Amino acid sequence: MKISLVQFSPQWEAPAANRAALKQLLAQIPATDLIVLPEMFSTGFVTEPVAVAEKDGESLRFMQETAAARNCAVAGSLAIEEEGSYRNRFYFVYPDGREVHYDKHHLFTYGGEHLRFTAGEKPVVAEFRGVRILLQVCYDLRFPVFSRNRLLPDGKALYDLALYVASWPDVRTDAWDALLRARAIENQCYLAGVNRVGTDPKNNYSGHTVLLSPKGQLLTNCKENEEDIVTFDIILQDLLAFRNQFPVLQDADNQ
Repeated sequence: MKISLVQFSPQWEAPAANRAALKQLLAQIPATDLIVLPEMFSTGFVTEPVAVAEKDGESLRFMQETAAARNCAVAGSLAIEEEGSYRNRFYFVYPDGREVHYDKHHLFTYGGEHLRFTAGEKPVVAEFRGVRILLQVCYDLRFPVFSRNRLLPDGKALYDLALYVASWPDVRTDAWDALLRARAIENQCYLAGVNRVGTDPKNNYSGHTVLLSPKGQLLTNCKENEEDIVTFDIILQDLLAFRNQFPVLQDADNQ
């Protein structure tokens, strides 16, 4: 599966401008299976969503149109209003327009996200072109139990690839780098951490977008402090062979 990671600098609370900028940026991507965008890619990380949370689905339609035109999946999170509540919603959009989504479970209380947003209740795994993909958002990275991989009754792992989309400030970059590597190793999975760059009213962001192997090795990364896109072909058979050779998941805790 070819995965394209998009390190983007969204304009603050400007969904239309960000969709237009992304349209131009994504035109640079060669044929791929999956495009991954950062957390709240249409607005930046807002904790006061009333004015900008989407009800009409224009950014979701942008994802659907991109997926259909490129015959690939598109993933990324948006601030969404649904029946009077707000969600930090991570959409995984298929080429035919279908979507599955995960609502961020660990809301960032230090930044006030919990005051306006409603937390999701459970992890979500999307399956696409034979790969099982865990959807996670930013602060979730700090909580390993919630993302724990395990073997299912059919003998397969719960997931093969974990996606962490983020607005992770550069003052905590060391934690981002270390935790991504830990999650890849302990869950014996490929892992993509897609962070934004640029600034918002509160923080600076340096990116550090990476794709890691199940051994925690760096497979590819975006340039620091720049908008950038990288594409890499992960090989599911290599992952399955490693799990068979070194069957860590069979000894994993179930809680």
